[in-house]
Amino acid sequence: MTQRPSVLIVDDRPENLIALEVLLESFDVEIVSASSGEEALAHTLDHEFALVLLDVQMPGMDGYEVAELLRGNKKTKSIPIIFVTARSKTEHHIFRGYELGAVDYMFKPLEPIVFKGKVNVFIELYQQREALRRKTIESDQKLAELEELQQQLEETNEQLLMLSTTDGLTGLYNKRCFEQIFAEEWERASRTQTSLSLIMLDIDHFKLYNDTFGHHLGDDCLKTVAKAISNMQLRELDRIARVGGEEFAIILPDTDQAGAELVAERVRKVIVDLQLPHSEASGRATVTASFGVSSVQPQRGLSSRYLAEAADDALYESKRNNRNCVTFKACMTSWEHV
Repeated sequence: MTQRPSVLIVDDRPENLIALEVLLESFDVEIVSASSGEEALAHTLDHEFALVLLDVQMPGMDGYEVAELLRGNKKTKSIPIIFVTARSKTEHHIFRGYELGAVDYMFKPLEPIVFKGKVNVFIELYQQREALRRKTIESDQKLAELEELQQQLEETNEQLLMLSTTDGLTGLYNKRCFEQIFAEEWERASRTQTSLSLIMLDIDHFKLYNDTFGHHLGDDCLKTVAKAISNMQLRELDRIARVGGEEFAIILPDTDQAGAELVAERVRKVIVDLQLPHSEASGRATVTASFGVSSVQPQRGLSSRYLAEAADDALYESKRNNRNCVTFKACMTSWEHV
């Protein structure tokens, strides 16, 4: 009989452990609870876990220390770790977790649908990995079945990669992926001495939209805008990302000021043409967006942050100019910032 996967939940507060157990009831798993980092590590001596749901802030040994020790042990280094925390979503804390081997973050209060979706991926991955291990032990007559399972594993890994680079709401690249692509394109433009442009855009009065229509319709608005931009006939090398709540970015390699302003104006018109009704309190009949554009040819001593800052400053200039417009700001060189 196949043994059920085991999930380790770690939190110093009993009510949080109970909440996690309730959310895990729909899964056919064995739940092992720990109220401290030391107890969690002790459980790994007696169990093989499919997943660890680990609180960050605990007295004594915190979640980061537990994750570091798990990654340093040959027996436990491959166990997926998801941090479950009420800590603020700052890049510093998130990046530290990823550096210590976490595969994801979930923030309290937990959203049941998101929680179950993410947990299900790792339970399925564990089950498929276990099935592959068992099949490998069997005779060569099961070779065809083993190859099929391997294919399933590869597809699952692709899904995990997509989860790590894609914004869950809009399907666009997420902020983490945007920053990686931006850095890569900056280096490429620096080597080839070509222009690089950045467009930042922000949905106008989006808080009023949410306050008037509710967050559910607010999410629908963001998805509609994202889809409309994605369906535009941009070049394959142009990348679109959601980098904030209602903020998007477009990276345009090998593009100068004129080309970038042209793209920004096209995107502005596409959003206007959606004719999405806006809140009367916004003073606008339909949803619009403000745009900031900057371009530069990277040179020695110039940081990519100057391009990002210039585009961001241009965006806020558009907001000051009654919004729904495109503003260009030249990217200052490093010595001009001094």
